[in-house]
Amino acid sequence: MAKVFAPKVVSANRLRDGLVVFYTASGEWVEGFANSAVYTTPEAEAAALAKAGADIAANKVVDVYSFDVAGEGASLKALALRDAIRAAGPTISPLMTP
Repeated sequence: MAKVFAPKVVSANRLRDGLVVFYTASGEWVEGFANSAVYTTPEAEAAALAKAGADIAANKVVDVYSFDVAGEGASLKALALRDAIRAAGPTISPLMTP
């Protein structure tokens, strides 16, 4: 039995400051998880990852990958704990680091 494709979001870390960013439908990287594009087919996911790969080559982002989500817009939720933590934003304030 074939596995059902789960909707995906593409994420990375911005090279300039290390912040978690999400890929939008217009090909931009944003910090807001709710603004990320949701890819509902394997082909759309592959195309987004390929386009995002160009930003790796341009030294804009690192560690590009996709992960499973449910919902959309403000109700968008990451299904894995790691990705839910990344989507919620930094766990410490940058001002708290030495």
